[in-house]
Amino acid sequence: MAGQTPEGDDGAGSTGLPDEAEARAALVLALRRRGVGARDVLAAIERVPRRLFLPARHHGLAYEDTALPIECGQTITAPSLVAFAVQALGLSKDHAVLEIGTGSGYQAAIMGHLAARVETLDRFSTLTTLATRRFEALRLESVRARQSDGLEGFKQKGPFDRIIVTAAVESIPDCWVQQLKPGGLLIAPVGQMNQVQSLIKFQKTEGIMTAETLMQVRTVMLQAGLAKKL
Repeated sequence: MAGQTPEGDDGAGSTGLPDEAEARAALVLALRRRGVGARDVLAAIERVPRRLFLPARHHGLAYEDTALPIECGQTITAPSLVAFAVQALGLSKDHAVLEIGTGSGYQAAIMGHLAARVETLDRFSTLTTLATRRFEALRLESVRARQSDGLEGFKQKGPFDRIIVTAAVESIPDCWVQQLKPGGLLIAPVGQMNQVQSLIKFQKTEGIMTAETLMQVRTVMLQAGLAKKL
């Protein structure tokens, strides 16, 4: 995942530290104060140990509302942006979701508690391997990470009820629209490199894509192809 920045104790995830649960609860409270009102999204965030998705040197910052560095020169998105984006998807237990840009796997893990199935793609094999281990540790059997070119979508497992993209594109590829079910939603940052972009929610209705801007963000551009290393 290319970590986006807003412009302007369960199982293997536990450290055994007494303040782990309190830190997660405090994060959820902070998100509520920022306007995240979907109870199911907040409950999923409280269940997922963000620390598990970070390198050890950043564990102390796991429950701060900030983007942080991860492997392959990428970043994990700030929890508030994850919360707002997932809330905007309006997930339900019968939805199939495609995430383009796995990154650490944190957002996919949260969606795994809310949807029937989550397919998540990343161009870095290292990131998909690490994410898979994290999903297994959390027993999220409905979440699957794969190394793939996100600009091509994932036709083999489509169509999808929801598609969410974590890096910016200048325009939405036709294949994404084709892989979205009628009535489905697609959320992606749209804009230019090194500029403020718009996080836009698209809805597919009778062959037409309507658009609503959710907020301004700043993130890297989605890259074509597979990474040659990592």
